[in-house]
Amino acid sequence: MHKGIALSVLASCLFGVMYFYTSLMTPLTGEEIFGWRMLLTVPCVTLFMLISGDWPLVRVLAVRLWRQPALVAGVMLSSVLMGAQLLLFMWAPLHGRSLEVSLGYFLLPLTMILTGRVVYGEHLSHLQKIAAAFATFGVAHEVWRMGSFSWETLVVAIGYPVYFVLRRKLKTDNLGGLWFDMLFMLPIGLWFIASGDPAAAQDTPRLYLLIPLLGVISASALVSYIIASRVLPFSLFGLLSYVEPVLLVGVALLLGESISGDEWLTYIPIWMAVLVLVLEGARHLLTQRRRDRV
Repeated sequence: MHKGIALSVLASCLFGVMYFYTSLMTPLTGEEIFGWRMLLTVPCVTLFMLISGDWPLVRVLAVRLWRQPALVAGVMLSSVLMGAQLLLFMWAPLHGRSLEVSLGYFLLPLTMILTGRVVYGEHLSHLQKIAAAFATFGVAHEVWRMGSFSWETLVVAIGYPVYFVLRRKLKTDNLGGLWFDMLFMLPIGLWFIASGDPAAAQDTPRLYLLIPLLGVISASALVSYIIASRVLPFSLFGLLSYVEPVLLVGVALLLGESISGDEWLTYIPIWMAVLVLVLEGARHLLTQRRRDRV
């Protein structure tokens, strides 16, 4: 279990590093960085799946796509939804929108809970209802302050639940489905690279080191995340997932962004909601351990 915890925290830290890393890769645009990330990550994930024995999942889905041509459209939509998230993750730090994206990641556990309630009829626990109340206050304040949430926040907070629901509907919610999502995004990533300034690397020699290192960081984060999800209890794995948005806020502040005075009543209730969910996860984990000892 200690290995799983270490890998989960490592994955969150690497995602946080990658969030900051994009600021070092100027003059590349967020689109070009996204393209390089896709180009370098897909081979690494393929190698991991071959070594770990997960490659048959790709073969099974390939057969399904061959026999059910209509499924191709669904997987392509799934790929676009995932690609939009990865592109936004690369784009935001370069355009001073890191806090907006990190707020989306803080809201994500709550929108996932609400999605489970609305789409799958799952019941909310007492603590989840309290968390939802805190989040509702933060959401209401932001709507009152700005009229709505930023589009970056909404893309993360709403886009991911739609993505996960679609994958479950298509029965592609496994590593094989993730591999095809990345594969279908690869041509767009290559197009972003080809559309960029070909002289950028020549004018900025450090990119010859930074670009390959981006692939190492991205693949290492994803592989660590996958392994951690397998060896940790689901509740503990979910609990540790809250490390990432905290780090993303830290990166945003490090990049010079700041939370204005009238934004605190948006952030604090949402952070309180996340804290309540963390407490629920910790309580569930302790209860599970007691049952295992009996």
